[in-house]
Amino acid sequence: MRLKNIMLISLSTLLITGCSQMYSLLDKVPFLSKENQDQITNVPSSPGQENDLLSLESIFFNEVKQVDGKNIIQNSTNTMALVNKEFYLPEDYVPEDLVRPEVPFSFGDVENDKSLMRKEAASALEKMFAEAEKAGIELFAVSGYRSYERQKILFDAETSRVGIEQAMQVVAIPGSSEHQSGLAMDISSRAVALNLVEGFADTDEGKWLAENAHRFGFILRYPKGKEQITNYIFEPWHFRYVGNKAAQIIHEYNWTLEEYFNEVKKI
Repeated sequence: MRLKNIMLISLSTLLITGCSQMYSLLDKVPFLSKENQDQITNVPSSPGQENDLLSLESIFFNEVKQVDGKNIIQNSTNTMALVNKEFYLPEDYVPEDLVRPEVPFSFGDVENDKSLMRKEAASALEKMFAEAEKAGIELFAVSGYRSYERQKILFDAETSRVGIEQAMQVVAIPGSSEHQSGLAMDISSRAVALNLVEGFADTDEGKWLAENAHRFGFILRYPKGKEQITNYIFEPWHFRYVGNKAAQIIHEYNWTLEEYFNEVKKI
């Protein structure tokens, strides 16, 4: 009875003093990590709260302008920009905050543009790789930023090799590649000889990423079974940074980024 009274007094104190005291008390619970605290305090307690999670500020939606029949994204620095075969980045867009994340790369210490990511995404990638290492998972970054010019070279080469229709299934049209945004990274492991292959999905590393990337703000951008929505083949190696809130929702609902923007409410 005494214990029950103590718990009631504590709960009353929480209600009076607010969230700051709640976090203070949670910090004293030994089995709750900061991550678990966030999950607890962010769990919707009502339909209204869930609706708040399925809403997004208007600044995170694409602002587009028609140029030569293409939808060109005007707010390219938007970390949630929907870049695909319908929405293109400007030819001259180069992120201003590109940095090299401190993670292992498949090509070692060689200086290369594809080792770059936007600063926020790079920081999140470092945290994800560090957490993977703690879990006994060894990851390697393979390809991040890619300029419009470089994408054009790759697309033209693939078109010459297999024809434009097949090329469009595996290589993004210049301007429609997430790699140009500086928010995407292709990831691999020794289990598949550091290659970008579908078999990566069956490795311990691929499984870990699919199950945990959202915790760090990344999503598996081109999942299996969603090819008709993304218009790309299954790419278990391609991860895109969208931030923690959106990544959590996309993972829980098993959505693509396209589906997320179809469902989320603009506020």
